[in-house]
Amino acid sequence: MQKEKTSKIREFLVRAVADGQRSPTSLAAKHFGITRQAANWHLRNLVKEGLVVASGRTRARTYGLVAIVEKEHTVPLGPHVEEHRVWKNCFSDALADMSQNVLEICEYGLTEILNNAKDHSGGSAAKVSLRITAADIQITVRDDGIGIFRKIKEGLGLSDEREAILELAKGKITTDPSRHTGEGVFFTSRMFDEFRILSRHLFFSHKDMRGDWLVEALESEDQGTFVVMRIDRASARTMKGVYDRYASEANDFAFTRTHVAVRLLRIGKESLVSRSQAKRLLARLDRFEEVVLDFDGINSIGQAFADEIFRVFQNEHPKVRLIPVNESPEVARMIQRATGS
Repeated sequence: MQKEKTSKIREFLVRAVADGQRSPTSLAAKHFGITRQAANWHLRNLVKEGLVVASGRTRARTYGLVAIVEKEHTVPLGPHVEEHRVWKNCFSDALADMSQNVLEICEYGLTEILNNAKDHSGGSAAKVSLRITAADIQITVRDDGIGIFRKIKEGLGLSDEREAILELAKGKITTDPSRHTGEGVFFTSRMFDEFRILSRHLFFSHKDMRGDWLVEALESEDQGTFVVMRIDRASARTMKGVYDRYASEANDFAFTRTHVAVRLLRIGKESLVSRSQAKRLLARLDRFEEVVLDFDGINSIGQAFADEIFRVFQNEHPKVRLIPVNESPEVARMIQRATGS
């Protein structure tokens, strides 16, 4: 019993450090009903074992996780590259002790993003890296190509690279439909706890457990695309579970559902009021049977915007089920007005 409690305290402390908590011992003491001295004893042991590193002194001390494994491999991009061999020959052994579900997700993410870099980036090389700590696994892929958002913008004839982020978040998007389904980046972003893309002057981040979406314009502009995928070592998420979230009961394996964060539609501080904005949001959503429109972070919408979505589009596509969630009272009133309910 004591050994099990010790294990749980250590896991708690590791997770608190991974989350950047300023006082992990205080949190552990409160959570487990132990003294701060006892919690600190466990934390010191983690430091001695080389799993956690401490910086600074006494009250100013901060903690971070030490990389247990760090690997990096540069892949020359071209039609001859076989991403599954890069995984098998360079990275699979380092993850051999992980649970099967985490191992499968890591393989899927690495091979999918590397394949995208090979087929779409137009770059000459990609640097793939793996970092394992006591808490999580992080995989990164950086290529020197055109940049994913610019590629989508030009391929789909969009007016702004930020519109490409919205299209990625919907799913079923590709600039090469003869060779790709356009589902890879969508599912990869949902399989990992955190998924980030830095490309040219835009930063896109998605945290799956909290449903957080972030888009930022950066002052500097980097060449190519940099993708970061992070997953908890103890994650219970499975590839099948993720696929099932986006498949209807009638189509067990079909990608028929999607979840769209409406705030990704906004460019800058613009208000969502026009039919043209609504049409941009609705583009390609007729390919799905069920669409969750997440209004988190949107305080209000215009009458024309709501009417175009919930009356015009719905009447034209009665087989597509639109499900609004996280609506503010003002947004809910506009939706009710459009639907007449």
